[in-house]
Amino acid sequence: MDIIEIEIKHSLEEEGCPVCRLIEKFEKEEIETILYEHPNDPEVRKSFQKSLGLCPRHAWKTLRLALSNPLLGPHGISVIYKDVLMWYLRGGQATEECLLCKLSSEKEEILLESFSERFSSFIDLYENSPSILCRRHYEDLLSRINDEKLKEKLARIQRRKLEGLFKRLESFVQSFDYRSERKPNEKEKRALTETIEFFAGREIGPECREKRREKRWLLKLR
Repeated sequence: MDIIEIEIKHSLEEEGCPVCRLIEKFEKEEIETILYEHPNDPEVRKSFQKSLGLCPRHAWKTLRLALSNPLLGPHGISVIYKDVLMWYLRGGQATEECLLCKLSSEKEEILLESFSERFSSFIDLYENSPSILCRRHYEDLLSRINDEKLKEKLARIQRRKLEGLFKRLESFVQSFDYRSERKPNEKEKRALTETIEFFAGREIGPECREKRREKRWLLKLR
C-alpha cells in the first residue's frame, strides 16, 4: 500500500468528503511550509509577485492560519506581501494564477486519479465508512471509473448514504418543533454541515473552478 492509498484509507474513516479532507490537509501543510521556510525564497516570492498574492480564499486562509499559530505569526506573510506590494507599485501585473490554487489543483488531480484507479479495493471500505463524497468529487470520480458494474455499485452506495443523511437532517429539523421532547443526537447535529459539505464541498481549492476548466478546454483547442 503506497502513501496515497494510506491517505485515502485514513480519510475514509471520518465524516465528510474524503477527497476534500485530503486537499484541505494538503493546503494547510503547504501554507505552513511557505510561512515557515520560504518567506525569503526568491522563487516563492516571484510566484507571489506574478499572481499579485494569493486568490481571496487562499489569502484569508493563510492569514487566519498565520495568526492562529504562535509558531507562525504575521511575520512571514508580511514579508511576502510587502514584496508583492512593492512589485505592484513598480507597475507589476498579474500574469499567473494563485500558487496555492495551482498546487491544490495538481493534488486534487493526483488524488482523484489514484482513487479511481484503486476504487475497486476501496469501495467496501467506503460503503461502511461514515464519509460521503461531495457532489463534485462523486461525479468526477464516477466519470473516471470504466467498470460499469463498479459505477453502478458506487451510485447505489452514494444514494443510500444520502438517504441516510436526509433522515438525520429531517430528525434534526423535527427536534426544533416545540412539541418535540427529544434532543438531537450527535449524528443528527452533524447532518446540516455534512449536507452543506455534500453540495458545496469544503473550503478548498480555486474559487473559480468552472472558469479554470473552461480555460483548459479552450487551450486544448489551440
